[in-house]
Amino acid sequence: MPDEPGSARNKFRSDFMVELALIVAVAVYLMMAQGQAVGENLSFTVVGAALMALATYWTLHTVRDGLEVIALRLRPGK
Repeated sequence: MPDEPGSARNKFRSDFMVELALIVAVAVYLMMAQGQAVGENLSFTVVGAALMALATYWTLHTVRDGLEVIALRLRPGK
């Protein structure tokens, strides 16, 4: 955990921006996938699965950074 709350806050902000971009990418993918059966186009399905796995991983990463910011704010003695 970094000692400066500012660096943790900046890291969280940049991670949050990436998170928003991933959510937009998943939404665009889902709009493009309307009317297609799963597995109909294997490469399209693989791209979607990879995109959703990346978005899930990054969401957990962003939540961890958010908790770090909260922990630094609530740390006693500062």
